[in-house]
Formats: sequence, structure tokens, C-alpha cells
Amino acid sequence: MDLGLQDRVYIVTGASRGLGLAAARELAADGAKVVISGRDEKTAAEAAASIGSGAVGLAADNADPGTPQRLIDTAREHFGRFDGILISVGGPPPGLGTDNTDEQWQTAFDSVFLGAVRLARAAAAELGEGGVIGFVLSGSVHEPIQGLTISNGLRPGLAGYAKTLSVDLGPRGIRVIGLLPARVDTDRVRELDALSGDAEASRARNSAKIPLGRYGRPEEFGKAAAFFLSPAASYLTGVMLPVDGGSRNSF
Repeated sequence: MDLGLQDRVYIVTGASRGLGLAAARELAADGAKVVISGRDEKTAAEAAASIGSGAVGLAADNADPGTPQRLIDTAREHFGRFDGILISVGGPPPGLGTDNTDEQWQTAFDSVFLGAVRLARAAAAELGEGGVIGFVLSGSVHEPIQGLTISNGLRPGLAGYAKTLSVDLGPRGIRVIGLLPARVDTDRVRELDALSGDAEASRARNSAKIPLGRYGRPEEFGKAAAFFLSPAASYLTGVMLPVDGGSRNSF
């Protein structure tokens, strides 16, 4: 199936590792050009180099108000166009509802929530018909995840923003989609398993709750993201897609 990605240009934030990098790899594999960002210049450059000549990496903090325009300008300068963005951010710190500090909440809000809103607004101002804005959210949009209180608070709000934006931008032919990963085998998820004190036992418990019986592979998430961002998904907007091996259906 031809996704129609050849020479289209996408920005993928938080893409120096994990789900963002997996999505950028799959976009590039189908012919797209990608601008990827991460907080560390060296790791962002290395991630781009691992993808090839169709990728550019730069250091950028989603919490910085100047980041959105800088990313869009980089896309146009390097590749001559801008077709869409996938907004992925690092996970906020874990903690119970009584544990996280005001500072942790504020830092996460600025990066995870407000930073994502700024990126989406800037993209909406620059995109034309056929453009797409994607958000990497979480299964916590539907069901709180124990020990991830800040994520549980912020991700559902972003889903609501994304759904609202899809209605606002629909008349302009711009799509807005969300991806809801659960247990995908990334560094972040392995770190969360380790917090239990027994990473292997945690993985076994969580795998047993997944209808497919295993954690997802990053490339599986990446392929889902590439399809949803592509012209092949041109009639899909306002959709929140669980990429979770069936976990959502088992609640």
C-alpha cells in the first residue's frame, strides 16, 4: 500500500529516542523527510544520522515558546515544505496523587501540555489543506495508570484539546489525530517497570493483561503513526487510536 508519503515533510518532536524516533524512522522509510527534535543536541543529531539524509536533528525544548517556529523554519529551509507534525514529549515524573510537587506539575504542564498546544497552534497557522497534526498521548486518556499521576492529569486534557482542534481545523482540510500507546517496549516503559522493584515480574503482570500477550514493539507504533499521518488516512480526523495490543478493549 502506498501511503503517499514520498517527499512530504514532517516535524517529530521528542524524537531522539523512544516512540518519537520510531515514528520518524517509519515516516522516512516510506519516503518522507523529517525534522526531529530532542532536548540534547548530540543525541538529536545522532538520531537523525541513524535515519539518513532525509532527516535533520536539532536540540529544542517543547517548553520554549520559540521552539515551534524554529522547527517549522528548519523544515522549510532544509526540505522546502511543511506537511505535518507529530507532537511527542518525554514522560513526566512518576508519583502518586499526594507525592508530586508544585514544581513537578508546573514543569510538566509547560512541556507536556502548554508546549504541545503552542506547537499545534503554530503548525495550524502554517499548514494548508492536507496537513496533519498528531499528538502522542497515552492510554491514560481513558484509564488512569497507577503511579503516573501527572500524566493522568495532563494527557486527557490534551486529548480534549486535540478533539476540539480537529473540529476547528476541519473546514480548512487539516486533520488532527491522537495516538494512545500503552506498554510499548521503550526505555521509558522499562524504567517504569523497574520502579516496581522487580522489572521482570512487572513486565509479566502487564503482559498478562494485554490480549496479544506481549509488549508492543516501537516499530509497530511507528507504522501506526506513519499511516495516520499519511495521505492514506485522509478521511480520519478527531480519532484517538489505542496502540496497545487490545488493552483498551479489555477494560
